[in-house]
Amino acid sequence: MISLNYRDSRPIYEQIKDGLRKLIVTGALGTGEKLPSVRALATQLSINPNTIQRAYNELEGEGYIYSVPGKGSFAAGNAGADESRRKELLEKLRELAAELKYLGVTGEELAALVSDAPGAPRQNEEKGGDR
Repeated sequence: MISLNYRDSRPIYEQIKDGLRKLIVTGALGTGEKLPSVRALATQLSINPNTIQRAYNELEGEGYIYSVPGKGSFAAGNAGADESRRKELLEKLRELAAELKYLGVTGEELAALVSDAPGAPRQNEEKGGDR
């Protein structure tokens, strides 16, 4: 489910947050699916439950999960719809695109990369053709 890299410079709670976010966005955790309890995930990963709670709180603030008192935390249906997260990702994409252009990647190659992203229509599909 989630793996931690202790050599990663990012804090553990951010790694957990990113791992859960990825599971939700890719559909591995479906809408309304229950997340492991804070205590269960902390035991599984051998880390402090407060670290898991912090990740869950931030994911809830971003709109990726929601909590039901006494029941637990669940994957939200509008995963990725949070405007601040959208802006953050677009800014990262701009930075990456600028660096790739500096390294000689053409605009057409960048456009092809974006159009090949999961969920984006393929170029031939847009024109009604098959791949």
